[in-house]
Amino acid sequence: VQLQASGGGLVQAGGSLRLSCAASGRTFRSVAVGWFRQAPGREREFVARISWSGVTKFTYYADSVKGRFTISSDNAKNTVYLQMNSLKPEDAAVYYCACDLRPNGGNYDATSRYDYWGQGTEVTVSS
Repeated sequence: VQLQASGGGLVQAGGSLRLSCAASGRTFRSVAVGWFRQAPGREREFVARISWSGVTKFTYYADSVKGRFTISSDNAKNTVYLQMNSLKPEDAAVYYCACDLRPNGGNYDATSRYDYWGQGTEVTVSS
């Protein structure tokens, strides 16, 4: 599985960005996809996750982004998106998408659950 994250950039506080994670080698409907972020000097942290069971979609968010970020997918394009609204300076980080080949399990916010990682895309939020 190869993941390609894109969409990062510089935005003012209160602004919006949409990140994309395009996958090859596996269809997203058979796995779970997560977004994580890592700021300088900090550990990589969970942001959001999407998975499917049949036609039912499951989404999870870190408390710090609930109500502001939305994870979604375009299965025809095999792409997962992270819409980020009302951005804050503390959202600035390198954002990574990752693929979990065993979507039916716990600890969805642990980096160790994820098998493949994209290269990261940087988000900068100016105050």
